[in-house]
Amino acid sequence: MAAAAGFRGLQTLAVFLGRGIPGVSFSVVGQALAGAARAPTPGSAAAAGAAAATLLPLRAAFTTSAAADESWQSMRQSFTSIRAEVDDAGVAVLTIDRPQALNALNATVMQEVVSACLFLDRNHPTAKVIILTGAGDKAFAAGVDIKEMAAVGYAEAYTSSMLNGWETLRSVRKPLIAAVNGYALGGGCELAMMCDIILASDKAQFGQPEITLGVIPGMGGTQRLARAVGKSRAMEMVLTGARVNATEAVRMGLASRVLPAAELLDEARKLAGRIAEMSAPVVAKAKECVLVAQEQGLNEGLRFEKREFWSCFALSDQKEGMSAFVQKRKPEFKHM
Repeated sequence: MAAAAGFRGLQTLAVFLGRGIPGVSFSVVGQALAGAARAPTPGSAAAAGAAAATLLPLRAAFTTSAAADESWQSMRQSFTSIRAEVDDAGVAVLTIDRPQALNALNATVMQEVVSACLFLDRNHPTAKVIILTGAGDKAFAAGVDIKEMAAVGYAEAYTSSMLNGWETLRSVRKPLIAAVNGYALGGGCELAMMCDIILASDKAQFGQPEITLGVIPGMGGTQRLARAVGKSRAMEMVLTGARVNATEAVRMGLASRVLPAAELLDEARKLAGRIAEMSAPVVAKAKECVLVAQEQGLNEGLRFEKREFWSCFALSDQKEGMSAFVQKRKPEFKHM
């Protein structure tokens, strides 16, 4: 396979997808390359959005699971700022690997995390749940790389939609679990809140300290934090830059559980493994319904839930699950 070069940014991603990958439909890759030719500044919303557009149509492009797996192996070997693995249970672990910088989030981290999540969500033959964590024992992600953005002016920030590329993760339908193993500050806290479940080590600290740098949160912190912990606590954290520890984060509703640091990743894997045993399309429906509850009113949310509930009866997994219950045996879901 000819995908040996590293893939930095969307342009290289599109080239990677277009190079002699066995079993890939090249009419689809052609569309991806056409989109890549118009790719904007790395790190921008449009860049990560284009990455999503590149990968979305490729869901059916791999004619065999072996081709998809081969593509994934080449992709993961090309990463420079994250580590990626998928175990036999379908649990993927993405580790932000910049411990010398407390796993600060720069443009390369964004491109690699977003690209990996999109591939795992749309194309990977076995991945069912994604865990996101940080390398080392000090930080999940201690914020956005300030050195990278310090000299940016308003025009560049506006025209490139700076940091908005992270919002592409909202399109991921498989569950995302944040295993927060230390500092989750600024962009790191915002990235954790983009995940569906947050597990915190007893060393974790959460905060939005942007106010101390003369800016405000730019990756959804003012919005998701207020929804998670309420207006008053969110105001206090955003207006003062105050941090909270793991126990307080759970008490506030920001995190799900506190775990000993040494047990965090194992417990995250166990949780992901339990989810991976369920019907994948039903898990995706359940996740979407809960997210709609955060973003829509009650009436619309109830209507959405009812439609998704009814649609479960079109799945063979619904028949298997209910038959297994009646027959007092463990269901064998086919994820269809």
